Amino acid sequence: MAVRIASVFMAGALLAVVTTGSLACESNGGTKFPLRIEAGKNFPTDKEGRPFFMQGDSPWSLIGDLTDEDAYLYLEDRKARGFNTVLINLLEHRFSQNAPANAYGDKPFADNGNFVVANEAYFAHADRVLQKACDLGFLVLLAPAYLGYGGGPDGWYQEMSAAGVTKLNAYGHFVGHRYRRFDNIIWVNGGDYSPVDKDLVRAVAKGIMEEDPDALSTVHGSPETPPLEFWDHDPWLKVNNVYTYGPVYAAALRQHDVGGGMPFFLMESAYEFENGADEYRIRIQAYQAIFSGAFGHLYGNNPIWHFDGPGLFRPTMGWKEALDSPGAKSMQVLFAFISSIKWWLLEPDSKNRLLVDGMGNDMGRAVAAMARDGSYAVVYMPNNDRVTIDLAQLSTNSIRALWRDPTSGEVTDVVGSPFKAERTGFKPQELNSRGYRDWILELIPQDPVAQSQ
Repeated sequence: MAVRIASVFMAGALLAVVTTGSLACESNGGTKFPLRIEAGKNFPTDKEGRPFFMQGDSPWSLIGDLTDEDAYLYLEDRKARGFNTVLINLLEHRFSQNAPANAYGDKPFADNGNFVVANEAYFAHADRVLQKACDLGFLVLLAPAYLGYGGGPDGWYQEMSAAGVTKLNAYGHFVGHRYRRFDNIIWVNGGDYSPVDKDLVRAVAKGIMEEDPDALSTVHGSPETPPLEFWDHDPWLKVNNVYTYGPVYAAALRQHDVGGGMPFFLMESAYEFENGADEYRIRIQAYQAIFSGAFGHLYGNNPIWHFDGPGLFRPTMGWKEALDSPGAKSMQVLFAFISSIKWWLLEPDSKNRLLVDGMGNDMGRAVAAMARDGSYAVVYMPNNDRVTIDLAQLSTNSIRALWRDPTSGEVTDVVGSPFKAERTGFKPQELNSRGYRDWILELIPQDPVAQSQ
């Protein structure tokens, strides 16, 4: 699609006039963007009112580090594996080979990064990557200006402080206007930092919102700092999230309980091949989030998040090899499973009425969720220890129980199934197909009632 850019200056900062039509992006599963937040629902819905489950990856440096060809290769691989969401920095400051320039040597600004004069060549490359993501049906979580851990050299916070709110607001107008034609973007303000000067972030967010009032926004803050608790109810904050390196279930349940119904997702936890995290840790994080009220999650992988650029941990393989990692394969199994159930009916078993004993602690904590009409329940067990389930919580007197292997997706009936609606102990076999101890227990009424819509 041809785009004509006319640049004008106002209050010492750049505004852009983009003349083009809007785009309609559609995801793998038929999700029709834009996403919307509806009162009383703790998940986004698409244009036709269908629930949206976030199955995401975190290619932060996709725009900053890859050529068009490699960016397209990455996106096509992730689409084929069932991913429907990607988290991307619009501007890279450190974690790409030529930062802040892209793979073609184009810097985002013509004035050493002070947010005044945008370099059209840089943003044209970003346009092409975002267009490809739209064509393939991805939701894009787009960070307009990543702050950097502690406001340090990893990100743009120092340059933002020097630029000031007027220039940053104009930059927000620039990117908001340029990318409002994409209906598949959720803006991600901040970036690994809960800033001392919130007005710098607010200036960008406000500019975006003024250009595209219907766009959704969230925040990537410091670890253990949920957006809703740090930013309160800033008008642009529409989607909450969890960012933790601790037990994910605890952070997720807190946001489910205190979030006032605002939808939230797992923004970040340990990435595969970093901090000792393997496929097992990746699965625990994802399932603990989803069965504790999150409408989805983002998976992360070293070196994919920074590709060929510098990272925080030395990669043990190239990013193309990492595309087929054990963690990515586990996420494919997770998405196939979630897609097979009415996940949007699930409510976390936060009071342990269903899972009454054997839940464990910390990263080994089993988590349960049940459909609000009692028609279905599911338990993720990081360890193969015995758990006790009160089957009387379900809506029938006869319950079929299934073991699902989270590494292969294979399903088998639990010995003795179906069970009476009473307290019953369950213990899986020793190891799953990948040699780990985690299992999924599905509980389905033998004569199930129709699930509510």
